[in-house]
Amino acid sequence: MAIVTSSTSQISPANERVFHQSKLLGEWKGNWVGNNQPVGFKVVNIRGARAQVEYTHNGHTERGFAEVNGSLITFGGVTVGTKDGKSMVLLFSVGGAGKQTANLEKQDPPASDSRLMGSWGGYSSDNGKSASFKVLSVNGKEAQVSVTTDGVTRQGTGTVYKNVIMFGQAQIATDDGQNGKIIYQVGTKSFMVPVTKYPPADSSSSVDKTA
Repeated sequence: MAIVTSSTSQISPANERVFHQSKLLGEWKGNWVGNNQPVGFKVVNIRGARAQVEYTHNGHTERGFAEVNGSLITFGGVTVGTKDGKSMVLLFSVGGAGKQTANLEKQDPPASDSRLMGSWGGYSSDNGKSASFKVLSVNGKEAQVSVTTDGVTRQGTGTVYKNVIMFGQAQIATDDGQNGKIIYQVGTKSFMVPVTKYPPADSSSSVDKTA
């Protein structure tokens, strides 16, 4: 029996187009209507008709696989759905024991989870350009960055959109957190440079013994 450990989602383009299932991904927190007790729901990934989820209530967390049906996810007696990707409605219903409703809000991922964090650099043999991009911090929709293109370094605040950071005439994008690309514009021309993330420097790896 194969065990899926990757958190990568596999949402079919057709389902995404109709149901916008990617809006369900992420961590959601809120409170039950009525007693105001905290409740949380996390959608780790969606693979076809199954979703890997975590449901937190009454101080403990249940983990497992839920059923995906269109724009809704059902996990035991819990059904969740969102229209805008920001607010989620959670409905709990078991047998004739009545129903409970909770309103949840999407949580921003912690900065350390950003795949874009770190130092990137590369060279394009197609255009002879090299570029580097350093992402110092990510806070919601903003990132502190340092970009070097054509030998000129610029620092400031960039805009984060999913796996892309835009800063001035440059942007960096990555799909896997290890490989990416820098696209920057000079006048009317655009240049693309493939980049890789440098390993984080620490006391053990910063000394290169090549003797």
